[in-house]
This record gives sequence, C-alpha cells and structure tokens, in this order.
Amino acid sequence: MSVRERVGEHRQRMRERGYRPIQVWVPDVRSQQFVREARRQAALIAQVDSQTDDQDFVEAVTVDWDEE
Repeated sequence: MSVRERVGEHRQRMRERGYRPIQVWVPDVRSQQFVREARRQAALIAQVDSQTDDQDFVEAVTVDWDEE
C-alpha cells in the first residue's frame, strides 16, 4: 500500500468519526522578518513602566487560586 493510499484511508476514517481537515498557517519563527519584529516588540515592552493603572486593575481583579 502506498503512502498516498494510507493517508487517504486515514483521512477517510477521520471523516467517518466526524472530523474534517483544516489548514493552519502560523508565523515562521525562523524568518528574519519575524526575528526583527519580535525584537522590536520586546524592546517596546521593556520600555513600558510595569506599574501602570492597567496592571493595578488586573491585580485587583485577579483571584489567587490557592485562596478559593
């Protein structure tokens, strides 16, 4: 049995179980464009004051799982 036939049978079994194939595109983390953008965003985050009103709000509404 060829690889194509095995893959086809596998896909058919999955369809019979109620699944459908999808294609997902994700960023290529190996590309130079991704690396540059990640570094740019990391530098921006590093410059932000960590004690902002937003962070105070998040901490105020956060529940410690150990307290429940």
